[in-house]
Amino acid sequence: QVQLVESGGGSVQTGGSLRLSCALSLDIYSFMGWFRQVPGTEREGVAGIGSTGRTDYAESVKGRFFISKDDAKNVLYLEMNDLSPLDTAMYYCAANALFISTPSLSESDYYVWGQGTQVTVSS
Repeated sequence: QVQLVESGGGSVQTGGSLRLSCALSLDIYSFMGWFRQVPGTEREGVAGIGSTGRTDYAESVKGRFFISKDDAKNVLYLEMNDLSPLDTAMYYCAANALFISTPSLSESDYYVWGQGTQVTVSS
């Protein structure tokens, strides 16, 4: 069974940092992304990484969030800096086994999802 397992969420104060991790049970995924969702709202694409390493970010997180992956460990990361209460959400990692060089922030481009990890930023 394919699994994506997120970790690293928690509670921080404004201006703080967190690093989320997403462990992959298989090493076939090179096209991955991070999404977030606040209850009652649609899921939002935060960061994506294509199969060749190209990255893309939502405007709201550019310069603060950084996506990366460790192929040797089969782990996807999201480094989040200068956090604000607006970043409070459940964060999900997502993956697709196809080789796609252009990163995507669109839900429809992913078919494997983790269960999420909560990030709460207090003022």
